[in-house]
Amino acid sequence: MTKSSTLTIFALALTILCTQTYAAPVSSAAASGQVAALISENEYCLFLPPDENDTDIAENEDRAVAFCNVDISTAPNARALPSGFIQSLHFVHNEEKDWVQITGRFDRTKYNLKDEDGGGQYDMRAPVGAVCNGYSAFVQITEPDQEIYCLRCCKNKGDCPVNKSEDGCESVLGGIY
Repeated sequence: MTKSSTLTIFALALTILCTQTYAAPVSSAAASGQVAALISENEYCLFLPPDENDTDIAENEDRAVAFCNVDISTAPNARALPSGFIQSLHFVHNEEKDWVQITGRFDRTKYNLKDEDGGGQYDMRAPVGAVCNGYSAFVQITEPDQEIYCLRCCKNKGDCPVNKSEDGCESVLGGIY
């Protein structure tokens, strides 16, 4: 081996050893599957309890994770919605106020939700750190006893009423069920 080739190999090895690779930071919400996306009637997510054997909605407000109907790159680590869970879906995009919303019915038996569960609300505060990608606020109410859900993602926090969870979907967000 010549002195020139030895120096070239040494320089290459030194370059490889000294090069550091940095991965983009992953938010804790993304890492824990707490990023939802609401893009259209064909691409959407809902928050649900993480374990279908522990499905009380209110009891899981701090642990809920995103479940999507299809794989959505802007909802990292989201899980797949159970087949047949969504029974109806109505999508609205309010362009003037810049919010999107889905409302509809679900089959609680597809995820072992209890018929006596009056439901609860998920929003930016619970689960802690959860987000609807591209929006500054969201509110979701899930009512297993009525088998209805509603989710709104908003650019303006005031358009996502998070203080009325006990009023239910139809009263808080309106919509078609």
